[in-house]
Amino acid sequence: MYEPIRTKSVHTMAAAPEIPHRSREEELDIRLAGQLTALLTVTDELRALATRTGTPEARELDGAGLADAAERIAALVARLSGGHYPLRAEPSDGGAASRTAALQQRARTLAGNALAVATSRNDTEAMALAAERMEAHAGPVRDLASA
Repeated sequence: MYEPIRTKSVHTMAAAPEIPHRSREEELDIRLAGQLTALLTVTDELRALATRTGTPEARELDGAGLADAAERIAALVARLSGGHYPLRAEPSDGGAASRTAALQQRARTLAGNALAVATSRNDTEAMALAAERMEAHAGPVRDLASA
């Protein structure tokens, strides 16, 4: 009575071997590298603010510590990215010195995100660096909370 269906149904899943699939570990590597690259950008901005003299915010920031942290973050991103160091934008002119608190909060949030991903990966080096950066940016956050 009815003619049999000779074509494949549109509802069947087609196996597409040409589509590359990444493992969970590769996805976590990409995600951690992205979080750390964002943290690196904020760290560079804070370092640029620290080098500006004459502002009270610049005196509170440790320029040498931020420069060291930026280099360690960049090296960790390079390890996660197969040896490719991240592109680093030139920091802005600094803008208002009142941005320091917002940048510190952003850096703490990014470090927390990186810590969560590093914990998922079980990457002790990344976990230690992220926890260190969270602690380094915690002081201004505590000050804001008590104000």
